[in-house]
Amino acid sequence: MVGIVVVSHSASLAQGVRELAEQMVQGQVPLAVAGGIDDPEQPIGTDPMRVLAAIESVYGDDGVLVLMDLGSALLSAEMALEFLPEDQQSNVKLCAAPLVEGTMAAAVQSMVGGSLAQVLAEAEGALAVKVEQLNLAPPTDREAAVETAVASSPTSIAESREISLEIRNKMGLHARPAANFVQTANKFQAEITVRKGEKTANAKSINQVATLGARQGETILVTAVGPDSAQAIEAIQKLAADNFGERETDTVPEKVVETAVPTEAKEGQLQGIAASPGIAIGPVLQYRPRLPAIVRETGKNGEGEWARLQTAVNTAVAELQTLQSQTAQQVGAEE
Repeated sequence: MVGIVVVSHSASLAQGVRELAEQMVQGQVPLAVAGGIDDPEQPIGTDPMRVLAAIESVYGDDGVLVLMDLGSALLSAEMALEFLPEDQQSNVKLCAAPLVEGTMAAAVQSMVGGSLAQVLAEAEGALAVKVEQLNLAPPTDREAAVETAVASSPTSIAESREISLEIRNKMGLHARPAANFVQTANKFQAEITVRKGEKTANAKSINQVATLGARQGETILVTAVGPDSAQAIEAIQKLAADNFGERETDTVPEKVVETAVPTEAKEGQLQGIAASPGIAIGPVLQYRPRLPAIVRETGKNGEGEWARLQTAVNTAVAELQTLQSQTAQQVGAEE
């Protein structure tokens, strides 16, 4: 199994990323961190020897993938790589993937038995999930690639199976259930795809399954093509019946909707009430308002406009002088 090393300037950040990954792989993947430096007054930084120790702690024949945050973390990882024996250096890869997303994807791919090259590829593609969710880029050719791979598989119609499954998890097919789904799919030789609406994904890729965004109450269509397709569908059906391995205590409890009662706001505080119950989840709509166009106008009679301004100024001065004189008469000049 491929080992994963997280390198960060912050020990807390590195440990936090590890904790997130452990939530998905539950101790099944060797994970190590190298965060911060041994300086109580200035603990932020990276130490090549800490990185080396982390690599050695998870090293195995399947290799090690190292993910870094930025700057000197890359340099420290490169130096640590040079300290390794030559026969081990080629079995350790430094990954340019985003630290958090890349670690999650790499850990899941390692858990399902992926090779070092597969784990690296999955990590480097992890950012696509966020990009698609935020509508920052047009859809990729993922669906076409998945369908082409299945269509080109040398199997017969008799070896194809499919099943429709309703997602019952309150948070949908999110991190841990998705990881369990991918892990189950990877146990079989069959080509397995999952479709939600018009989106199709490779069921053996955590990144692609995550892009589906399957929510509670939605239906997915799982298709398996291959000699063990029947067994694959049976296993996935059993997993879905078990809430994709998610315990009821892991799900979000139902909330009692209460009618909002207006209360008096404190001085200097703005306060409102809920307009509608529940939540809505969907792609982000980025609000980018356009500034109004400024129309520049030039006076046609400059001398006349200047004369009007002077008249207005003189009138204002005269009115102020009159007001000053009246005030002095009423309250006295000394006041």
